[in-house]
Amino acid sequence: MKKLFFALCVLLYLASCQKQELNNGTLQRQVEDQAKLTGGRPFEVMLTGAAERPGPGDPDGSGVAMITLNQGQGTIRFDISVSNITLPTVGAHIHIANSNEPGPVVVPLTAPDVTGHSSGEVSVDPDLIKAIRKNPENYYINVHTLPLYAAGAVRGQLSK
Repeated sequence: MKKLFFALCVLLYLASCQKQELNNGTLQRQVEDQAKLTGGRPFEVMLTGAAERPGPGDPDGSGVAMITLNQGQGTIRFDISVSNITLPTVGAHIHIANSNEPGPVVVPLTAPDVTGHSSGEVSVDPDLIKAIRKNPENYYINVHTLPLYAAGAVRGQLSK
């Protein structure tokens, strides 16, 4: 009986290690895991210069923004990584507008630093978070640089 119990414990331990390894396989899974722990709706947004409107954005620029909307806590957690743009950047925001238009800032985020990375958490009106969750395609994230691309170097639209 003791051998069976020990074997079962070993199998459960190995299964949990494999599950953790699979969950750590991608940034998206890490964000989903974090969202499960803290609650919220995760989004992964690819950022490109070609998506910037009215444009042009930085033709070589790219990046990814991971955000988690937590309406209950009134917070948005974010993690932004950009490359092939002027660093440090001067701004990063969530804007409201469809994919073909520029729009006003609705949530300021911390601009990526000289490493091209920023992360954090901002307090946001729960009603705005609800609106973003309900119609994410009406919002986008972009990152701004100087002296070029003050209007936006890279951009990515949220989607369902």
